[in-house]
Amino acid sequence: MSGETVLLGASVAQRPGSGGHTWVFLQYLLGLQRLGLEPVLVDWLEPEMCRDHVERSWNIAYLADVMDRFGLGDRWAVLHGGGRAVVGMSDGALDRAVDRAALLLNVNGFVQQERVLERVPLRVYLDIDPGFGQMWRALDLHDPFAGHDAFVTIGERIGQPGCTIPTNGLDWVTTPQPVVLDQWPVQASGGLGAYPGFTSVASWRGPFAPIEYEGVTYGLRVHEFRRFADLPARTPERLEVALDIHEAETGDLELLRLNGWHLADPAVEAADPWTYRDYVQRSKGELMIAKGMYVASRSGWVSDRSICYLASGRPVVAQDTGISELYPVGEGLLTFDDPDQAAAALEDVSSDYARHSRAARALAEERFDSSVVVGRLLGELGIP
Repeated sequence: MSGETVLLGASVAQRPGSGGHTWVFLQYLLGLQRLGLEPVLVDWLEPEMCRDHVERSWNIAYLADVMDRFGLGDRWAVLHGGGRAVVGMSDGALDRAVDRAALLLNVNGFVQQERVLERVPLRVYLDIDPGFGQMWRALDLHDPFAGHDAFVTIGERIGQPGCTIPTNGLDWVTTPQPVVLDQWPVQASGGLGAYPGFTSVASWRGPFAPIEYEGVTYGLRVHEFRRFADLPARTPERLEVALDIHEAETGDLELLRLNGWHLADPAVEAADPWTYRDYVQRSKGELMIAKGMYVASRSGWVSDRSICYLASGRPVVAQDTGISELYPVGEGLLTFDDPDQAAAALEDVSSDYARHSRAARALAEERFDSSVVVGRLLGELGIP
């Protein structure tokens, strides 16, 4: 398959200034490139998403800068005007890329334009928010998977005992998210800078609402975070989160601050891929509190952000979403279910930081290396 084109359905231009979100797509683009393929990012915009005309917008400027600085300068197209107009590639170049593409990896089904979907031989839905789409379809609320031929999810326990995410009768391929290791080099512990504590980058609510399915309400990160509000009092470690939370959430903001959480601004610490990477790598490690959906469904979801911490040699203390049934935990990656377990895991990491740091990188190399993960995924999809 060397040299063939793979389209990646993305939403980078839709979310300029979100460095962590951008990295989700960069890991695939760069990972595909390292396998000798020709990745092309396809995004789309509507006028209401932009502060200025689409072609002059910050959205386009942000995407163009990212792609250029990562050596992907001519491998992107943004559709607008109902898919009739293109920014980035010319119309003709996009049509040629679509016609020679082996497949479309359509992350969360972001690309719906017929100009792409109807002409690609293999349309793959790549689900990075496991549980939401599957439950919407099962409840006849919305079918995000329509128009696709194959279905991939990072909810790696779907279909397994104890996982409550419905399969909807679809044949799911499971995969972790990849990390391009040379973009996330190991950071020596002596390099810990302004953020010597455990950090994370997160949204308080995000774009989705809680879902009630078969008598259970599946919530968001806010609902889980409240359970761990007093965690800073249980540990001497500094806990900080670059939290996307609306200023109107005054009650929750006060709850977090009174309990000793340090709040950073993601618009500063994760404004682009480079500041995001710097924030991750200057941290001591990650304390990861997940969305209620991922936890309650026992999805097996592993955060793309956590994988970046691991690759950097930064240990991860993560709320268990079923991770412990998929990956070796206890060194480098530690899991918890309640505040006492979280505090104990933080203490364990700090008591032998060098060991946990080495184990974190080793796990990233063994299980999340983009060449292995993306190569295996293509094989599962029948692409040699």
